[in-house]
Amino acid sequence: MSASLPEPVLSFLREARLAAPDESPSAVALTGGVSSDIWRVDLAGGTLCVKGALPRLRVSQVWEAPVERNRYEYEWLRIAGAAAPGAAPRVFAERAGLFAMEYLDFPVWKERLRQGDAQPGFAAQVGATLAAIHSSTAGRTEVAARFPTDAIFHAIRLEPYLLATANKHPALRTHLEGISHRTEKTKLCLVHGDVSPKNILVSPRGPVFLDAECAWYGDPAFDLAFCLNHLFLKCLWVPSAALRFLQCFDALKNTYLGGATWEAPGGLEERTASLLPGLFLARVDGKSPVEYLTQESDKNKVREFATRFLLHPVPSLAKLKEEWQRSLT
Repeated sequence: MSASLPEPVLSFLREARLAAPDESPSAVALTGGVSSDIWRVDLAGGTLCVKGALPRLRVSQVWEAPVERNRYEYEWLRIAGAAAPGAAPRVFAERAGLFAMEYLDFPVWKERLRQGDAQPGFAAQVGATLAAIHSSTAGRTEVAARFPTDAIFHAIRLEPYLLATANKHPALRTHLEGISHRTEKTKLCLVHGDVSPKNILVSPRGPVFLDAECAWYGDPAFDLAFCLNHLFLKCLWVPSAALRFLQCFDALKNTYLGGATWEAPGGLEERTASLLPGLFLARVDGKSPVEYLTQESDKNKVREFATRFLLHPVPSLAKLKEEWQRSLT
């Protein structure tokens, strides 16, 4: 919908010399996000996107997060774009709580998946690109120093997903808290934190990653598990495409692990396989449940599967996929 830009946003664009001093550009408020206000702004020099973080997310439960995450998202996009050219929008300017970036008009992967259009080749590109970003930042102390975001990551990922879910499942509390603690203490590379199909554009050159508000120097297993988890969930959303989603799971997993040069793939896969059931359960019983699982029978299927593999973890993602596929029949 058309909108007038708030004065702080217009001032930011003028101060950054992206808008002329006397320019009053037209703008469209973009919808779909719960954590930020986002505008498409049509300037004399071209179209761009401005994003401003919200202190309280638009979800049913109280979920607050520091607005300084905006600055770290800007930095993640800049670093990722250098590590894997084309993998992130170009960024132009940043000021407390706001940043401007390239506006890209490509399809969103989530919408493609909703239509049952699940292409293993694209999923493989997602895995390879994510591994390239992780690999280029692994072990780099200067990158780690630019992301002192442990508290933010805890506030918008570990607490609302794993710890809030533990509160609803006392029998799983020890397991979920243990996974959360291990994730928090693992410091290997720059992590996106929200690698979801809704945050990935399908460009002719490959995936473009958006919404890096959770950017954190930590455990790459979180990114891999977070994305693979969505491919499991989509099997319940679009049952007719379940087999193709699982083929995408394999393609993404295989190219990612093939590009994981910073550590032994066995340890990385084992952490991912133990984390994935926790994230799976969180998308039903955490603070950010997926909106498309509305049937209690589907939610119970997730709960039963997640509980089984939280109590009895397996080190293999292939084994998890095999068992999830079996549970769908």
